[in-house]
Amino acid sequence: MATSPCSSSGVSSSSSSGLGADAGLEIRTRSVEQTLVPLVSQITTLINHKDKPKRSDKTLQAIQRVGQAVNLAVGRFVTVGEAIANENHELKEEMSIACIEARRAGETIAQLTDVASLDHPESDSHITIFTDKTGVVKAARLLLSSVTKVLVLADRIVIKQIITSRNKVLATMEQLEKVSSFQEFVQIFSQFGNEMVEFAHLTGDRQNDLKDEKKKARMAASRAVLEKCTMMLLTASKTCLRHPDCESARINKDGVFHRMRLALEQVIEIVTDSRPNGENEMAPISIYSGIKEFKNKVEGLRENLYFLSKENLSTMLEVILEHTEDFTDSAYTSHEHREHILELSKQAKMELEQLVSVWMQAQNQKTKDLMEDLEVAILKTCQCMNELKREVHSAATSLAADLLKYHMDHMVLKALKITGVEGNLEAVAEYTCKLSEQKEQLVEMCRLLRHVSGTEPLEITCIHAEDTFQVTGPQIISAAETLALHPSSKIAKENLEVFCEAWESQLSDMSMLLREINDVFEGRRGEKRVYLSLPRPGKHNANLKALKPVKLDTEEQAKIAKLGLELHLLTSDVDSETEKWENQENDIVQHGQGMSSMAYSMYLFTRGEGLLKTTQDLFHQAEIFATEGTKLASALHAFSDQVHVDDKPLLLLEAEKLISMCKQLQITAKASVQGKSATFTKVDACILKTRNVMTLLCQLLPLCCKLLRKNKAGNGCLKPAPPWKENRIRIGTNAHTPERRAETFGIKSLENHVTSMTFLESK
Repeated sequence: MATSPCSSSGVSSSSSSGLGADAGLEIRTRSVEQTLVPLVSQITTLINHKDKPKRSDKTLQAIQRVGQAVNLAVGRFVTVGEAIANENHELKEEMSIACIEARRAGETIAQLTDVASLDHPESDSHITIFTDKTGVVKAARLLLSSVTKVLVLADRIVIKQIITSRNKVLATMEQLEKVSSFQEFVQIFSQFGNEMVEFAHLTGDRQNDLKDEKKKARMAASRAVLEKCTMMLLTASKTCLRHPDCESARINKDGVFHRMRLALEQVIEIVTDSRPNGENEMAPISIYSGIKEFKNKVEGLRENLYFLSKENLSTMLEVILEHTEDFTDSAYTSHEHREHILELSKQAKMELEQLVSVWMQAQNQKTKDLMEDLEVAILKTCQCMNELKREVHSAATSLAADLLKYHMDHMVLKALKITGVEGNLEAVAEYTCKLSEQKEQLVEMCRLLRHVSGTEPLEITCIHAEDTFQVTGPQIISAAETLALHPSSKIAKENLEVFCEAWESQLSDMSMLLREINDVFEGRRGEKRVYLSLPRPGKHNANLKALKPVKLDTEEQAKIAKLGLELHLLTSDVDSETEKWENQENDIVQHGQGMSSMAYSMYLFTRGEGLLKTTQDLFHQAEIFATEGTKLASALHAFSDQVHVDDKPLLLLEAEKLISMCKQLQITAKASVQGKSATFTKVDACILKTRNVMTLLCQLLPLCCKLLRKNKAGNGCLKPAPPWKENRIRIGTNAHTPERRAETFGIKSLENHVTSMTFLESK
């Protein structure tokens, strides 16, 4: 059987052929891992060749070709490594040594595989792969170790860039905290905005490149905090400058700066894989993960009756049942759910007692009847745990759906804005109490959802949401108090608006998170695509200037971010509408889903995420989006022949609107522009026109469904919408999921470009 030094998780420390990379070189990113795959594949081919007495010329030539290919690939790789070393003097010595070792190992492999010209290689004095296979293994091990070291050193450069960028942001933040005049603040904030844009790009690339999904989720949470806090910092600081003696304004501003510093620190912890003061991260155990581990142990009894103790199993169940008290003790859990959870907890204890009794008997006497009884006890215990899991999931998600539906009108926030402008301190105090109650409800909802989230990344997202509600609630209160004290202050009013928008945005994100949790529970979670973040020498170096032909200033970023958020919400609406169609193969649905995915990638561009890295990438995506819209218009024309004659004019009119909008978008995307200002205007116009098309699409999809229902066409297009969707709670893919349905993005050329930038080639 062939052996391989590469596993799905990276380069293994050993294999049966003795081939492996340095175990001390941990590979944390996909770009490093994927760069090694072609080289590992070729070396494995050499190591595992069949050692036959007779070797044909074809076999000898093939072995030599592989050896030469490895040597050539290593030569190109070393050239790149040396270029990176020259650009980063602090790593030059280590990088140069690793490059020398890699080049030497590559040349050794080429020499040992130089066998095509030898009629009898084993009888010749020339040492070859056939006479010294141990030498090949040794050279291969050295090659993999040195290549991995070069890649890890190169990855360290990316980490250094992120740390340097963070330090610049922190230094500018300190200046912002100390300013005393508007003029000075505006100048420094402009610099701060540019530094935050750079930091967003670097960390966005790193987030998408991380192998560990848990770290990726933590990075996404930290970046979301920084994104939202940037605008909060602007308005909170301006309010404090306008009202320097206002205590509530100072508290509001200090809270923003504190939260941003914590988020910046967490980003560095993630990229450096470190914790302050050497602390170990202790993540709370969820009911889902506890049940999963418990079931694995119980089912393991089928193979081994002695691998754990009954006390161990009892302790595991006790921990799970302790966590269910979060549900049974909650004031927001329904009476029905509480009773079911208590009943299932009691049943779980009984099932485990029965299982332990049979298990102990089976240890003493392995009869057929006892083993059958044990199997029945295992099945009943696992079934009970599944029912408990289903019950807590139902309790958490139904509570979340009800709360999100109830609070989606934002009545308390609206009342705070009105009473604040009126300067009514008593009314503001009344509504801040109601907001505090709402905050406690939403925090409890997040805690319960964490127990049933199903994956570690979603658990982290729940924890992030809980923290956001905990922090944003008091910030809204301090902003409202400031406005009530200064009711004529425009900046105080704007500041309250910004914090209220952050609250509303988090509620919208919770709707998306709820959908993700339900998707995991029902087994509908898709794969994510990745972006490689290794540094390139020269023009391919991983810096902001190489990625962006035009640098946007702070105001431009804020404007694009707002448009991007609107686009994001529209994609959620479109996804919600397309999910109501039973026939997902319908052309209208297919084109609608494709357009939604492309619009989502454009939204990610506004956040500095996803595969669209430059303005040119965005323009190309806009062209593909417009083309897809034109195809949808053609499908609408075809559909118009199926509808009632009275409905046809309306449908054709909407189709013509779509064609006109898509043509305008194509013209804008293809227009040639030069200069920073003109490029930004084009970016703004493309996203704005994409948003307009998506708005029309949100109207078209329900109209088509209505007409299909009216004419009873097809096989039944609609599924009944759940009650919580009736009030237009926006549901969509979670924001920390970078690329949804990327196969429809129309960016194959980008993928090819990313592939062409990897250090090693497979041939």
